[in-house]
Amino acid sequence: MSERRPDLGIEVAADVAAAAGMPDDLDANVLGPYEVPNPARRRRAGLVYLGAAVATAVGIALGLPGGMWVVVGLFAMIAGYHFLGGHHLAVGDEEALTLATAEMDFPVGHASAVLGFDGFLARPTWNVLVFSADEPPSQRGLVRVDGRSGAIVETYTESVPSAEQDWAGSAG
Repeated sequence: MSERRPDLGIEVAADVAAAAGMPDDLDANVLGPYEVPNPARRRRAGLVYLGAAVATAVGIALGLPGGMWVVVGLFAMIAGYHFLGGHHLAVGDEEALTLATAEMDFPVGHASAVLGFDGFLARPTWNVLVFSADEPPSQRGLVRVDGRSGAIVETYTESVPSAEQDWAGSAG
């Protein structure tokens, strides 16, 4: 088995992928590990809209109708939104999982992180679902981690209802 490097992103072990019959387009051993794209790349789209605003303004100066200033304003507003919403993702998935695990008052077994965006300016926030280490899990929780600072936004924990535990125990 290859050595795990923390900067590579999400990986699936080759034997697990083969046993699960994972298709090549989803297999990190074929494609390489998945990296969550940085939302700061939205700023590139902002540059495109800003360029469109400038090009339209030049077109107005060269004879386009004056009503095109509305288009210039719309392009500029869209560019501003992209610049404001292009937050840098400073906290990766593994760091979010580590922070969430440390926040729990029970030993964590399985955990999963997904990146979401909060508010009008689309602030990146990791939503980390954690389960206790016992089998079947008796506790579960949700930890929300700010993707820019690593601060814990909120947490929620609860006991897994016994009906779900009975189902999980019989499913395995």
